[in-house]
Amino acid sequence: MAITEAVENYLETILILSKQQPDVHAIDICSYLGYSRPTVSIVLKKMKDDGLVLVDENNHITLTEKGRGVAEHVYDRHTVISEFFMLLGVGRDTAAEDACKIEHDISDETFECLRKHCRKLAEEQSVKK
Repeated sequence: MAITEAVENYLETILILSKQQPDVHAIDICSYLGYSRPTVSIVLKKMKDDGLVLVDENNHITLTEKGRGVAEHVYDRHTVISEFFMLLGVGRDTAAEDACKIEHDISDETFECLRKHCRKLAEEQSVKK
């Protein structure tokens, strides 16, 4: 399975949920993403076969090292882009929604420039306070 935008979203969701609760199950992913149980089950099986996630005997889902790397990469982009938009004055919900659309397609070069500019804006705004 190629690591598509959809797979990145699943991996990012598992990462986010694992930070919020001790165990992640398929139903948690369904609730978070608004997908049906059969859809999530199919994708989880493929991600397991591709070595991105592990599912134990209690159906707890965890990220493998490979899966965690992808998830953290996407989550980092999401966080930085959301923060940048909020620094520009965009509301939290809109910033997060828009970041979801951009995080998968932005080039590494553009993202790193955005990250640097975001840090600079954050520093300037904290000095003004």
